Amino acid sequence: MSRSGSHVAIVGAGSVGTTIAYATLMRGLASHVSIHDIDGARVEAEVLDLSHGSEFVPVATIDGSDRVEVCRDADLIVVTAGAKQKPGQTRLDLAARNEAMCRTLVPALVEVAPNSVIVMVTNPVDIVTTVAIEAGGLPDGRVFGSGTVLDSSRFRHLLAGRCGVAVQNVHAYVVGEHGDSEFPLWSSASIGGIALDEWIGPHGQSLTADDKESIAEEVLSSAQRIIVGKGATNWAIGLATVRIVEAVLRDEHRVLPITAPLRGFADFDTDICLSVPRVVSRAGVSSPLPTPIDESERTALERSVDAVSEVLASLG
Repeated sequence: MSRSGSHVAIVGAGSVGTTIAYATLMRGLASHVSIHDIDGARVEAEVLDLSHGSEFVPVATIDGSDRVEVCRDADLIVVTAGAKQKPGQTRLDLAARNEAMCRTLVPALVEVAPNSVIVMVTNPVDIVTTVAIEAGGLPDGRVFGSGTVLDSSRFRHLLAGRCGVAVQNVHAYVVGEHGDSEFPLWSSASIGGIALDEWIGPHGQSLTADDKESIAEEVLSSAQRIIVGKGATNWAIGLATVRIVEAVLRDEHRVLPITAPLRGFADFDTDICLSVPRVVSRAGVSSPLPTPIDESERTALERSVDAVSEVLASLG
């Protein structure tokens, strides 16, 4: 799809939603960007602020409303709306609130934009995506979640720094739940086509078991460190989401660790959504790619399945 024909709608005018809108405009991905939020005054202010900078970005129409009608005929909808986890609040409490929101919101979005691709960013994203697929009734692949795209970017950033290479030369994924049970796929990680376990840098540096453990822990704790320091994450998740948007609108067939039903991956057969590498294109997201995993990684993925299954079961 050409940029001139692209309409991107963003649901949620909080810090993540507005970061996605800003990055979408900066990268020239759409000629029409809409923002929807139940807080009409907030939407009006954000649209006005973005519009005042329209001279400095590729030409695009920017609008917003507290009515879902503003999303009509969007080619792609990004959902960031929902309750944020508060101190002392359990993941289950958050899941229950956002699951209920999702069951109302997604059918309304499908009604006004039945041909759209819907990308869920709201947390807990694996739970919300599983519910959104059921509630939306769209064909396979047209509803999926941002998953571990950001976690994998954090992972690659840390590997690049430790190994002394550009992050663009690192190919490695974090998979499973976007949460406490996520884990790196060490067995398939590589740098410049060299398996990570065989990597020896120009100064003889290689990764030890302790290095791997500390990197995995830092990936898992990164979000909490940011939340403690500034209250929320927004820049990196905004950029990660816009990378997904770009892959769809430009029909890139890019491989990304997206959360969608795990059917057909390493003998798993479940409608529960978890992140593994998939191809993202204008049609949406593909079935999981046959990414090799070792026995320890399969066991870790089973733990992720169990963690998400437990929450879904508690929600009925």
